[in-house]
Amino acid sequence: MATTEGFRADWAQKDFYAELGVKKDATTAEIKKAYRKLARTNHPDSNPDDTAKHEKFKAVAEAYDVVGDPEKRKKYDEMRELYGSGGGFRGGFGGGAGGGGGFNLDDLLRDRGGAGGAGGAGGVGDLFGDLFGGFGRGRQQTQPRPQKGSDAETTATISFDDAIEGVTISLRLTSDAPCPDCQGTGGKPGTKPRICPECEGAGYTVNTMGGGFSVNETCPRCGGRQLIYDEACPTCHGSGHGLSSRSIQARIPAGVKDGQRIRLKGKGSAGVNGGPAGDLYVTVKVTPHRLFGRRGDNLTLDVPISFDEAALGADVRIPTLGGGPVTVKVPAGTPNGRTFRVRGKGSRKKDGTMGDLLATVVVHTPGTLNAEARAAVEAYRAAGNEPHLRANLFSEAAGS
Repeated sequence: MATTEGFRADWAQKDFYAELGVKKDATTAEIKKAYRKLARTNHPDSNPDDTAKHEKFKAVAEAYDVVGDPEKRKKYDEMRELYGSGGGFRGGFGGGAGGGGGFNLDDLLRDRGGAGGAGGAGGVGDLFGDLFGGFGRGRQQTQPRPQKGSDAETTATISFDDAIEGVTISLRLTSDAPCPDCQGTGGKPGTKPRICPECEGAGYTVNTMGGGFSVNETCPRCGGRQLIYDEACPTCHGSGHGLSSRSIQARIPAGVKDGQRIRLKGKGSAGVNGGPAGDLYVTVKVTPHRLFGRRGDNLTLDVPISFDEAALGADVRIPTLGGGPVTVKVPAGTPNGRTFRVRGKGSRKKDGTMGDLLATVVVHTPGTLNAEARAAVEAYRAAGNEPHLRANLFSEAAGS
């Protein structure tokens, strides 16, 4: 096997083909041609004061040193493929940990690390541990990874006024928590655990993939805990999980809409193995108001007016939500259903400004009239100063 002295782990994160401006399947001749062109352009002797080109020259030289050599290029391609796939891998691609054949990262780094091997110091487990997040030295015991707690869902019902103004409410929640009797171990209190025989205490098992490498997966028997109990906890039946009830204070922002979903970060279920808590999602239900409605950031209000107010005009006082009354000037001849806008008397917007109040007039027709009112209406009819409302109705219907 050709020497790999100087082969560095950080090369897995570098795209040497892009550095040289060639495709991954470029021939050796194409790579050499691209390198020579870039080296001439960026050579320090030709650009003594251009530090950017000095750095480019170094990067191009580094790229060509790897992909310009067929052996290094082969191993670089395999290492890049591994890095791009993510996940946790053992010490070799079929070598190192006892497999036959394939590409072995410990062999690749032996010249730099010394001992190498799946269990030796200075090998792939040390040099690539942070890079790939899962290389192991054989079946060593590892601490279970911290896991974020699960998210929680709840519903809160608030009044129309509170939805407009904003309110702090108390929520009673029931969420996942470690079993109070076994403290999350899943074992019967007072009994001792033993090393999981499935994963031999590693917390993970090995799934052999194509291409001669292995992927670590959480042990299906111990669930990554590394230990098992012969007697399960009678409270949680071995799951290690329980339920906890708690109360929290939640701030519902002003202007919240009916059915809106609010996220409260870190208010969900507790994390596992020191992980962060999940989030709480609150779906807000808003009870209808007796008078006011909602249209986006605006409030709506139906305002009854009499026939004479619509015909002759009037100054009409109307209520607002959470404030004093305002006066709307209704001009003479106002039809039924006309809407008047009262600025700044609506719901609070996200930017802190206020929406408007949309007041729609509803012309009221009295069900009964006293003698004096009836005489006045008959006099209005006799005056005949309004064209017949249905004058063209039948003629237009016949013409169609």
